[in-house]
Amino acid sequence: MKKFFQQYYSNLFLTNRLFAALGFCVLLFLLKFFFAWLGDIPEVAFGTLVLLFFIDIFILYRNNKGIKARRFTAKRLSNGDENPIQIEITNRYGFGVNARVIDEIPFQFQVRDKDFKLHLKPAELKSIHYNLRPTKRGEYDFGLIRAYISSPLGLINRRYNFDGSKVLPVYPSFINLGQYELMAVSRYLTEFGIKKIRKVGQSSEFDQIKNYVGGDDIRTINWKATARKGGLMVNTYTDEKSQNIYCIIDKSRVMRMPFDGLSLLDYAINASVALSKVAMLKEDKAGLITLSENIGAVVPADRKASQLGNIMNVLYKEKTRYLESNLEVLYSTVRSVVKQRGLLVFFTNFESLSALQRQLPYLKRIAKYHLLVVVFFENTELKGLSTDPAKDVEGIYHKTIAEKFIYEKKLMVKELNKHGILAILTPPQKLTINVINQYLALKAQQRI
Repeated sequence: MKKFFQQYYSNLFLTNRLFAALGFCVLLFLLKFFFAWLGDIPEVAFGTLVLLFFIDIFILYRNNKGIKARRFTAKRLSNGDENPIQIEITNRYGFGVNARVIDEIPFQFQVRDKDFKLHLKPAELKSIHYNLRPTKRGEYDFGLIRAYISSPLGLINRRYNFDGSKVLPVYPSFINLGQYELMAVSRYLTEFGIKKIRKVGQSSEFDQIKNYVGGDDIRTINWKATARKGGLMVNTYTDEKSQNIYCIIDKSRVMRMPFDGLSLLDYAINASVALSKVAMLKEDKAGLITLSENIGAVVPADRKASQLGNIMNVLYKEKTRYLESNLEVLYSTVRSVVKQRGLLVFFTNFESLSALQRQLPYLKRIAKYHLLVVVFFENTELKGLSTDPAKDVEGIYHKTIAEKFIYEKKLMVKELNKHGILAILTPPQKLTINVINQYLALKAQQRI
């Protein structure tokens, strides 16, 4: 009997409608003491309620599979993006039911479980759609799907538990990679924020000899082929390929600063994945180096089909450290790993000119052998303070200090450029676009 009760009635819950009906019956019994003419009405009402209660139990529990629910998700979630989640629920009862569906989402979202209310007709299937935006990489554990079902009588709820438990990994942002893929080949780059760069010269990498057509550069005429063919022939060239493109990601404490739910490290990781994708579409080799007080992961540059997956698997669980980055060990690693001249995009952050000057000797040594681009971040909070009008003396002080730090950031760009090091100072939300713009510009200028 105890097992029977646990199996069928441990998931039974009384509704507010039932308590309201019980309260009405109690009121009738109280009124009967003052109004004798009520007679047997309270007893009849209570007996009817008890009868309806057991009828409700019977019609909800006679079908052990009256409701079916499933959750559909991707195999992995994209960090910092809206990830679609779908729940399908089917009514297998012969009558319409009211359903309250609760999805137990991972604790990392710091939100109460998703709660949905809907009405299902007999044999009807409905889909519930919602989005989740993770802000940390790692593993996210989804729990059960709980459905509370009530019949048209609405006196009780029967709870169904569906085992939707699954652990999903959250990878660096990959949902928008298709968009960045279009950036690399589309004529309409400005729609994505990518600047169209006019090529300033000809690449040295020969492609083919073809017949001359109007508009071809007459300087590319191949006179030997023209003499053999009897018609004008021209050489065509293509962008140099198979260049080494390395993303170097600083994991030290300077990358812990949050912005819109993500840390600067997360923005750097997302931009690195996007840049690697675009570089491989341009037939360059993409590689990765991470560092803090020591070198972390090293993925040698390659453009094989699995390379992007290798990079994402490495970046999947990377976290910021509490110590300062060691650029001396970065220099020695670059010299040993990157054998040919290539483009190194170094994602870091400098909050003061003195912090940059401490690292500048190592950056200059790296820039002697490779084309180095240093990417660091604008402090958007300071920018807001500098543009807001000051209302009192304290406001003037804050505004002045904010403008000082903003000016110092601009000085850092000039200091790097003075030593032949390219610099990108960008707000976090525009990081990916600005980095890809710089890469495409350097390709067009044939600097890599």
